Amino acid sequence: MSHGTSPRFDVIFDLKNRVPRHVEVPRDEQGRKLKISEYFGVNTFGLTQMRDKLPSDVYAKLRQTLEHGKGLDKEIAGVVAHAIKEWALSRGVTHFCHWFQPQTGSTAEKHDAFLTLDDQKTPIEKFSGAQLIQSEPDASSFPSGGMRTTFEARGYTAWDPSSPVFIMEMGGVSTLCVPSVFISYHGDALDEKTALVRSVEVLSNRATELLHTIGLTGAKRVVPTLGAEQEYFLIDRAFYMLRPDLVMAGRTLLGGQPPKGQQLEDHYFGSIPARVLAFMAEMEHELYKLGVPVKTRHNEVAPSQFETAPIFEEVNLSTDHNQLTMEVLRKVAQRHGLACLLHEKPFAGVNGSGKHNNWSMMITGSGELDGQNLLDPGKTPHQNLRFLLVTMAVLEGVHAHAGLLRAGIASSGNDHRLGANEAPPAIISVFMGDMLSRILDEIEQSGRGSESGEAAVIRLGVAKLPEVMKDNTDRNRTSPFAFTGNKFEFRAVGSSASTAFPITLLNAAVADGFAKVTSALKAKMATQKSTDAAILEVLRDSIVRTKGVRFEGNNYSDEWVREAEKRGLPNLRKTPEALKQLVTESSKKMLVSSGVFSDAELASRFHVRLERYVKDVAIEVETLVQLVDTVVLPAALEYHGKLAEGAAAAKAAGFAATPQKESADRIAHLCDLLQTRRKGLVETFAKADAHEDHDAKAAALSTEVAQSMMEVRRACDELEGLVADAMWPLPKYREMLFLS
Repeated sequence: MSHGTSPRFDVIFDLKNRVPRHVEVPRDEQGRKLKISEYFGVNTFGLTQMRDKLPSDVYAKLRQTLEHGKGLDKEIAGVVAHAIKEWALSRGVTHFCHWFQPQTGSTAEKHDAFLTLDDQKTPIEKFSGAQLIQSEPDASSFPSGGMRTTFEARGYTAWDPSSPVFIMEMGGVSTLCVPSVFISYHGDALDEKTALVRSVEVLSNRATELLHTIGLTGAKRVVPTLGAEQEYFLIDRAFYMLRPDLVMAGRTLLGGQPPKGQQLEDHYFGSIPARVLAFMAEMEHELYKLGVPVKTRHNEVAPSQFETAPIFEEVNLSTDHNQLTMEVLRKVAQRHGLACLLHEKPFAGVNGSGKHNNWSMMITGSGELDGQNLLDPGKTPHQNLRFLLVTMAVLEGVHAHAGLLRAGIASSGNDHRLGANEAPPAIISVFMGDMLSRILDEIEQSGRGSESGEAAVIRLGVAKLPEVMKDNTDRNRTSPFAFTGNKFEFRAVGSSASTAFPITLLNAAVADGFAKVTSALKAKMATQKSTDAAILEVLRDSIVRTKGVRFEGNNYSDEWVREAEKRGLPNLRKTPEALKQLVTESSKKMLVSSGVFSDAELASRFHVRLERYVKDVAIEVETLVQLVDTVVLPAALEYHGKLAEGAAAAKAAGFAATPQKESADRIAHLCDLLQTRRKGLVETFAKADAHEDHDAKAAALSTEVAQSMMEVRRACDELEGLVADAMWPLPKYREMLFLS
């Protein structure tokens, strides 16, 4: 391939002329640019619109539904649907859909027009209460993990009123989207959200029981809150389209390292490139209209890696908003001639992307207690004892179900970052920070004397907790689950994942922890003279029991791996072994008895995720083989031919040895090696694929096949470093990773 015909060079020259796309901010009638607060949520039918559009009694009932997690009263559904329809029509909407989250990791929607014909065949716009509450999309093609056969097509979507309806604007078309759950004809959950909603209710019930036990009888409901930091890469879309591996697999399956990557640490929090800043501004603008409270934007560690993070919200709404964020990231990137890569490891040799889930719990609908964060230390000794009880409930849950939490973040993409010295490891542990760890240790070591509960609280320093907890804990970036002042940061979740499944499992695990703490506390209160003394006894016992899951050091170190093994903590390095934690007896007992999943639903999650892993790796193998056959070898052999011609000409001129001859010999050797390794990969994959048992197939893919792919890649990457730049047909890392 000659210099002039290389598509890579044509693309690079064209990219130099790109200018940032201009973002038009809404203006008022006088032409003044609106502040974000003036147009925030303009495309959502939230509480403000409901209050303005609905009769007061209907609004009050709907508000009660939202605040107390109750089902929508069918008597008011028609009124609500009419108000939503009129609002949507006024915004130019012609179609509506139930927007839901099947077990694909993405979202799904089927559009229906408001248009219908009345009895006189006159066209009218109609949207009934029944249409708002429920729809019936074809469910046969969505993954179900064996819960249904492919010819059973009926499934139902049902509006989740805790998440407001919204208008999605794309390509000049406006569609009304109704956030919904998705269930089968027989009531089985086919989606990610139904179990999340259940887990929220289980956690609320268990948490309020503990609060009532310690005297806070005014607490009516507890909801988990979430703020999901979203990391992503941006590259020019022209480069993306020239990389079959990025298009097919979401990550580069080959590619040599550039001389400069992230080693200078100059990208993190650096000045945002103008083109990227224009993209960010439009992305945020679209999200603000959808009511998504994105707060921060910055460069991340790796070149061309960035992050956006929102203000925390109730977990159900936050999950929907994170799905919208990923969708808007991808679509707005296209408008700017960019490709947004959400894969956990799109580029080898630089940091991958995660989705740090900042999780906490808040009291709602409870008068004076409303809005209190249960993981925020209080201003009195009793409030601090409550904080410590809640903290120990979290630790009980994580300690008992660490393997289950690891299963919740397992995927083929996340396997490439977990365990590397760039992201939380596969061993689930909890970082508490120096001050809180010291307090827990002091409680553990304190005697069981006869002093009063209040005296013990003061002696242990618990009374002083509010003064020392604010920003008194340094962050441990190596911890997969870290306390960060008034929340826990679940750092191990992958960037492409829905937050629904890992947070469902976290909610359920912590709910189980609440049940253990409450049961122990009730037993102690029957024998202790004061509630405070009983609480201290429970805290001490729980601290001793869960001590093994607490770790303050470097989670990347080999020493920690050995120490974790001594403590009995699971080290599940690969997805197939991690997913088995979903169907252990302890996991099934906890998740099924709590009502978060049925037996069939839990089994389906295991089978769907295992099958997805197998399919992901199969796509990568086939793509890599095609790249070797149609891109790498042809380019290398063509260049070898040119070198051979030059070497022959030099020899004819009397030169005994030439650089061309040495390079040609090296390339010939690598081409032979690559073809051998390519053949080995095909054979290894065929052997793995022949397993009828999915467990055995997935295990082989995660070991022998993964190793064979790495060997093929090494040969390809070495050839990339030898073939003339003008003749290498794929965009290289140094070209893709440095946006300007």
